[in-house]
Amino acid sequence: MIRIGQGIDVHAFEEARPLVLGGVRIANRGGLGGHSDADAVLHAITDALLGAVAAGDIGSYFPSEDPRWKGAESRLFLEEALRIVGAGGWEISNLDVTVIAQKPKLAPHRDPMRSAIASMLNLGVEQVSIKATTTDHLGFTGRQEGIAALAVVLLVRD
Repeated sequence: MIRIGQGIDVHAFEEARPLVLGGVRIANRGGLGGHSDADAVLHAITDALLGAVAAGDIGSYFPSEDPRWKGAESRLFLEEALRIVGAGGWEISNLDVTVIAQKPKLAPHRDPMRSAIASMLNLGVEQVSIKATTTDHLGFTGRQEGIAALAVVLLVRD
């Protein structure tokens, strides 16, 4: 059996915060605003995993109104989604993420993000794809107002 899940997350820039994507600190300033550490990549992956097993979304488990998650590392959200996936007997076959951002340039951070995500999910690096694109200055990402991340995951079970 196979299942496919899709996730998306969007955050606006918040200059005073560090930028964390895919579990990697990209910059000390120019980060993303949000209740947690606002790691849009890990949030999108979390939603993709939960969606693949029809277990709701990140907000069902970690609502932004709950003070327990204020400033929390998104790794915690991903670990819970992985636990839910594993409890159903599912394994991740592969994961594909696209980050949409006019800035910063993410090519130098792609491999560290792949490694970090693979480690968090107990996967080989070859099972994790990270791509980045711009919108050629169109829309909120093109105006450099924020970042969007899209994730697709394939789960397998015997």
